[in-house]
Amino acid sequence: MKKFVYLHGGDIRGAAEKSGRNVAEILDFSANINPLGMPPGVREAVIESLDSSLNYPDPFCRRLRAAISEKLNQPEDYILCGNGGADLIYRLVYALRPGRALVTAPAFAEYEEAMCQTGTWIEFFPLGKTLEITEAYVDKLSQEHDIVFLCNPNNPTGILTPRSLIKKLLDKARALDVRVCLDECFLDFVKKEEDYSAAGWLSEYPNLIILKSFTKMYAIPGLRLGYVLSADTDLLNRMRLAGQPWSVSEPAQAAGIAALRAEGFREQTIDLVDRERAFLKEKLEELGLCVCDGHANYLCFQAAGDATLADRMQGEGILLRRCANYRGLGPDYYRTAVRGHDENQKLLATLKKVL
Repeated sequence: MKKFVYLHGGDIRGAAEKSGRNVAEILDFSANINPLGMPPGVREAVIESLDSSLNYPDPFCRRLRAAISEKLNQPEDYILCGNGGADLIYRLVYALRPGRALVTAPAFAEYEEAMCQTGTWIEFFPLGKTLEITEAYVDKLSQEHDIVFLCNPNNPTGILTPRSLIKKLLDKARALDVRVCLDECFLDFVKKEEDYSAAGWLSEYPNLIILKSFTKMYAIPGLRLGYVLSADTDLLNRMRLAGQPWSVSEPAQAAGIAALRAEGFREQTIDLVDRERAFLKEKLEELGLCVCDGHANYLCFQAAGDATLADRMQGEGILLRRCANYRGLGPDYYRTAVRGHDENQKLLATLKKVL
């Protein structure tokens, strides 16, 4: 039996156990969560929802879907909620059981992990030295593929793909009858989101599935909440049937509704993240690190030839995301979250110490 290997950041409890520190003594830059924390009203909504948790949660997330529909100006039947973005990736793969898929390298690990469950043959497309998604990725798509994955901005690089290129991919995929899973989970952190999102094209491309998450922007990773958008309502129903019926808890649904009502929170977050990301990128480069031109709430960088940097940082009580398990990246690649200014300065001071 294959042993479970945790592929992501955010295992702060495991790091505390390994180092002998308390969780409170560790600064976690391996998980990219909003540095502002939860929006106003979310914590209160979760607490109030506990009385309702005496009953089963709404299996159709009616109130939450209505709130998302109003916020995004999308039909409610285009929306399916799930237990975080990863849950919906697995549901999509279980529903489609694709024979052959096209995935960038690097990319979010759960695309591959989910398709390993269904025996899907995965063709990995190396992004090369620039780590940018170009027309070569569109050219690679063929009628042999059943589904193609694209993360915008990419995880872990944070690099954005122009909307014009996504349009070309969608046009070709529609002509070839190939599904497109477009992961826009980190697009929430991009100031002009509408310049990159494909949400306005859902009716035009029934083969398009857009993945979204509440986890990062609204700082609720422990509650698990995400959703997909698609005009293919039959596919959404098949995805609903591909897992257990109560995938979203009552507290998670309440948190999502409250988060969507937090006026100005996203704009405040973007201002902070943009400012701190630029500061962090400049200082990381001054330390001799090669930093990707990311546009999310994290930065991917290469510490040339240094495969033990994360270990040394952990010894100082700071967690970085090791990127060695991302296809296409070597053991000297790392990802750091963008946090508040004081925390970012502590990260930089510790990096300077251990490098």
